[in-house]
Amino acid sequence: MNMNNWLKTAAERHKPMPVLSFPGIQLTGITVPELVRSGKLQAECMKAVADRWDTLASVSLMDLSVEAEAFGSPVRFSDDEVPTVTGAIVTDEESLAALKIPAVGDMRTGEYVKTISEAKKLISDRPVFAGIIGLFSLAGRLMDMTEIMMLCYEDPELVHGVLEKVTQFQIAYGKALRDAGADGIIMAEPAAGMLSPPLIGEFSTPYVKRVIEAVETENCVFIYHNCGNSTLSLTKEILDTGARAFHFGNAIDLSEMIKLIPSDKLVMGNVDPARQFRNGTPESVHAATLDVLEKCGQYPNFILSSGCDIPPVSPIGNIDAFFAAAREFYK
Repeated sequence: MNMNNWLKTAAERHKPMPVLSFPGIQLTGITVPELVRSGKLQAECMKAVADRWDTLASVSLMDLSVEAEAFGSPVRFSDDEVPTVTGAIVTDEESLAALKIPAVGDMRTGEYVKTISEAKKLISDRPVFAGIIGLFSLAGRLMDMTEIMMLCYEDPELVHGVLEKVTQFQIAYGKALRDAGADGIIMAEPAAGMLSPPLIGEFSTPYVKRVIEAVETENCVFIYHNCGNSTLSLTKEILDTGARAFHFGNAIDLSEMIKLIPSDKLVMGNVDPARQFRNGTPESVHAATLDVLEKCGQYPNFILSSGCDIPPVSPIGNIDAFFAAAREFYK
């Protein structure tokens, strides 16, 4: 699939593209721990989601623990929550020197590559997107988010040392996902949304740009995701990543952000995944979705989405209400 052409026409289709994968466990009857350990089950979950909902693209799991686990981070699993990293493994120069760049295939990364190859066999009517974590967000999981924020000032060379290693791995991992058949990759860089413009310009943007330049082709495009609440002040640095499609969280007014993004770049978002999809009602989800559409639906580069990944046990009725609101608005 020529994804350059897809980028030009995607918004015209008026189809939502939520980050919708984990709730597929409710359609397939499996648990989150089973899902995140099996590429075959993930592909089947993506197929079940694609069969139920008319999405613009099929999106794989936004599991932000996968790469950190491959580097050696401890991860906590639960039956109905997304896996989470539970401890830092880089604290000083000595632990940085000991930090080995894993091979693609280590731990669960091999299963996530398998997910894409299996999903491409099952889903042929829409693009299939893989997911990776952004560079600063991955470094923050290896170093602890509170610590890395301080170390950006106190020991920037240590932070850059970690970023260099994770960038090398993400380039290799991104290429493996692309070569497995991914039509695109969503890079989730939420931690960068907590940085100031100078800090994101130093510790995130140039590393994201390196990965995009190394991996992206006409058949595999990047979508940059940032759900921070300061993204309106980071627009220049976010655009400097070189991405051609952007996905924003519900912490911001998307109608303000879309005005700052060039019209030839896609803007996606941003119905609240926790307050609405997980904890709302069909009526509240419907209203919240229409609110986003009424503010942003007139822009030719807008694509309706969730603000971030939709939690695993979000009620199916709430997800149905999201799609119903989109059909109502565009009809």
